[in-house]
This record gives sequence, structure tokens and C-alpha cells, in this order.
Amino acid sequence: MEYKNIWVLVEKQNEGIHPVVFELLSKGRSLKEALGERLIAVFFGKLKDRDKAELERYGAEEILAIHIDEGMDENHELLAELACMAVEEERPQIILAGATINGRTLMPLIAVQLKTGLTADCTELRIDKDREILLQTRPAFGGNIMATIECADSKPQMATVRPHVFKMKKTRDPVKAKVKSKRYSPVMRRTVRVLETIAQEEKMDITRTDIIVSGGRGLGKADGFELIGELSRKLGGMVGASRGAVDLGWISHAHQVGQTGRTVSPKLYVACGISGAVQHLAGMKGSETIIAINEDPDATIFEAADYGIVGDLYDIIPRILKEMESSGRA
Repeated sequence: MEYKNIWVLVEKQNEGIHPVVFELLSKGRSLKEALGERLIAVFFGKLKDRDKAELERYGAEEILAIHIDEGMDENHELLAELACMAVEEERPQIILAGATINGRTLMPLIAVQLKTGLTADCTELRIDKDREILLQTRPAFGGNIMATIECADSKPQMATVRPHVFKMKKTRDPVKAKVKSKRYSPVMRRTVRVLETIAQEEKMDITRTDIIVSGGRGLGKADGFELIGELSRKLGGMVGASRGAVDLGWISHAHQVGQTGRTVSPKLYVACGISGAVQHLAGMKGSETIIAINEDPDATIFEAADYGIVGDLYDIIPRILKEMESSGRA
């Protein structure tokens, strides 16, 4: 039986659907067009009309609703077994999920049971049309290179993608998705029992702001983040940082942008004293407008920037602040 179609595993968040699902469906539309196949959302549990409508708006052509018996914990082991039973029956060619805590736990369990490959934390996905395989790009060797990985000899091809890597784009002509309901009888041994779930609200989340001003090693000192903070406040944004600045203890990890930090896609990203290492670029390349300030005219960050300013940030930023104040924007 032939492997076909693209699956996006639906992750729930609070009373709705995690935004990364809509990002994956948006990207999945271009992938399925390249393959000439269908884009299917895989939903575990009871499908609400609201959830169905949202999945349709982002391009799901079919929804595979997998029933979960009342009273059963929706733990990762159960979901993995249900997913594998569905895969054995439906045989998807590609399975995508968010590289969230849940996705990073669930997808390896599925891949192991199916004896197939899994590429984690992808930053790009594309189709090799000649061979009809998924090309999966991710940072490797500590983020120093970008590796393109393929799983040509086993199916399904599986990948996780970090939130905010792909843009959410509603389809212009949503179709009424066919709902295919499935009920399986898993035989599983409970290894983990969830006693209580406590949702802790994050005090600072740089992925939710439209403007980020980031500092790197080029600041030269921890005090440099006071100047970065002042500019971010005047712009109505938040402070970001490179891994180098975080490793030096100048600022907390919550501010880190990059492969080992947060992936962001603000409307404006200002990189101050940041060289432009691959692992940092992987975390902010989705920004709409990038401004780089660096003393080194050959810094890699200028290759990714829409606008570049060569010079001492301790001279340039105060001048920007003064200009904002004189023009009444501060």
C-alpha cells in the first residue's frame, strides 16, 4: 500500500489549539502542492465545531479525528500508540508536529514504534520533486552549520518545527474538511500518570512582541543592556540577546534568541553588537524588518539585515534616542 498525504498532529493549548499547528498547516499547503497530495490534520479526542473551523481556515482538507475513551489519560504513551495504529492503517508519507514540550516527547515515541527517522527542530522544509521526499533543514554541530536531512529509505518521514519558524497564513478559499473518525483499542502499559497540571504564566515572552532590540558580545559589558533596554522601551518592544551575551552572564536566558533560545518573528528586530552566527540567525530570520548596528563592516549580520549601520553602538543608539525625543516619538 502506497504512502501518501501529509499529516499535521494537532496539539491542544488550554481550551483551543496551539498556534504552531496553524503555522505547520500554512507551510503544509505548499508541501502538499509540490507532492500533489492532501493535507490532513490529526486530532486526538472530541472535535469541536470551533476547532474544525479553525483547522479549515488554515488549509486542512481532511481531519482525522481519533477517539479517546472516556476516563483515559491523554498521556504521550497513549497518544503515540493511537497515532501508530492510525499510521499503519492510513499510511501517511509525512508527519509534522510542533517542537514544543509535547511534540518533542510524542514524536520520538511514534518514530521508534514505526522504525522510521525523525528530524527535530527544523527551520525549513521543502520537497525534492524528482524523488518526492521531504528535505528537512536544521542547525547542527552547535548551530555552526545548517544541515539538510532526508529520510529516503523509510516512511513516514517525520519532523518537528519550532513555533514561530513559519508564518500563519489563512487560506483564501477554505474548503469544508472531510472528517474521518477512527476508534482504536490500544493495549498499552501505563508508565506515567499525570496527577495534576499546573499552568504557570510566563512573566516575559519575547515571542509575543512586535519589536525586539537585541544585544550581543559586541556590547562589551553587561551595562550595555541598560542602553538596549532604554531603546526597546522607547520603541515599545522587548530586550533580546545572543547566546554569547547570555553565556557571559550579562542577561538571563529568557531573553536569548537563537537555536538554543527562542525563535522570534517580530515586525522589527534591531541587532546591536551581534556578529550574526548561524545559530542566532536561525532564531530571528523570520523578522519582517532587521536593522543591524555593528562596528565590523564585514559582520555576517549585515547579510541578513534590511538596513545596516556601521559604527559604535554607544554613539549610534544615543543619537537615535535623541532624534526620537526631538521628533516627539519618545
